[in-house]
Amino acid sequence: MADGLNRVMLLGNLGADPELRMTSGGQAVLKLRLATAESYLDRDKQRKERTEWHSVVLWGKRAEALAKILNKGDRIFVEGGLRTSSYEDKDGAKRHKTEVNATQVLLCGGGNRGGGAPRERAPASSGDYSHDDYGTDAMGDIPF
Repeated sequence: MADGLNRVMLLGNLGADPELRMTSGGQAVLKLRLATAESYLDRDKQRKERTEWHSVVLWGKRAEALAKILNKGDRIFVEGGLRTSSYEDKDGAKRHKTEVNATQVLLCGGGNRGGGAPRERAPASSGDYSHDDYGTDAMGDIPF
């Protein structure tokens, strides 16, 4: 069978401060709530806006670093893949959740940082990236 493609790219604003937790194995996991908005014209030619909410998960040292610098309202670009899992809720009913497992994060400003040009590309994977991969000017005060 041929390989498939599972890729998601989102540009939006954080709807809440990130939540950093540690797994029982000691690995960091960062959960983000990302809002994306699109505008469209309805049948009466009136401009409407629709907002979608996305659950985004990052792992490892990148999760720890981004938890220190991301805040509610920040504008970010996320690239990754969809992951669906199931669980039982408190009433015993089977539930499903779909999350974006982020592999790349681009900080685009917003919130209390102001807008402007993209600031930093932070791979969410555990690869070894040097400052030269992104340019030393782009690293600024990013703590990794």
